[in-house]
Amino acid sequence: MKRQIIDKIEQYDTIIIHRHVRPDPDAYGSQIGLKKLLEINYPNKSIFAVGMHDHTLDFLASPDEIEDEVFQNALVIVTDTANTDRIDDSRYSKGAFLIKIDHHPNDDAYGDLLWVDTNASSCSEMIYELFMEGSEYKNWQLSDAAARLLFAGIVGDTGRFLYPSASVKTFEIAGQLIRNNFDRNEVFNGLYEKDPNLLQLQGYMYQNFDMDDNGAAYIKLSKEILQKFQVTPSDTSLLVGSLSNIKGVKAWVILVEETDQIRVRLRSKGPIINELAKRYHGGGHPLASGATAFSWEEADRVIEDLKEICRNYK
Repeated sequence: MKRQIIDKIEQYDTIIIHRHVRPDPDAYGSQIGLKKLLEINYPNKSIFAVGMHDHTLDFLASPDEIEDEVFQNALVIVTDTANTDRIDDSRYSKGAFLIKIDHHPNDDAYGDLLWVDTNASSCSEMIYELFMEGSEYKNWQLSDAAARLLFAGIVGDTGRFLYPSASVKTFEIAGQLIRNNFDRNEVFNGLYEKDPNLLQLQGYMYQNFDMDDNGAAYIKLSKEILQKFQVTPSDTSLLVGSLSNIKGVKAWVILVEETDQIRVRLRSKGPIINELAKRYHGGGHPLASGATAFSWEEADRVIEDLKEICRNYK
């Protein structure tokens, strides 16, 4: 499969790379890391990474802005995105050929060519595997810029290698990546340093979360609370792991009110939660998922469903 992807990359002069909406470090790491990887090995190709920029990822990179006509006769690659509803920039379908590279469950098998590995810790890990294949097959090189982005993506999606998804292979790949010349401290600072107002919101979360006897924890962050702490909904992505440190917690949900919907951030230490996310317009990994509620009443149903999952978890 990896060689088929490399063959397709070699066939096209224009390559456009997409990822999911509401990007996280692995979305940028895999998408823009792939762009940097291809740029050094194919300097004569036009390679773009598209999608809405999230300012919390300024320290990593920024995507490109391109006109519609660039998609004509282009190869389109989508990384780290389980289903078409979550692809950032709907123009992904306007290219000549579509490749999906992902590590989420393959519930939406879109694309002309698919490489899905649910055992991979991150999509950035998969892009490194693609590089390894390319180095053997086509003598690919890995730039420092690409290594930095792939490392950040792996660190982000494994929670600094704390999550069960971090395998022996994950650590081996991370060890190879840090042979390149980039500042790991700068990466870690960008991933985990928080503005004072965000830390104050985190303090509010610790003081106001609820948890039932079965280890289901939750917190509601209304627009009024976000305004009080001068935090945007996207900023709260940096706090998604906050409730993981609570003794006895099995799974948790952070509910963040936006203009016209409530963002549902689900995480777990054991109970499977991605099926719950699918019921509420979302999806993701078994232990890390996202969804959407369109009222606080619907958000309350998410909480009750999470409580039931934790209650039945053995």
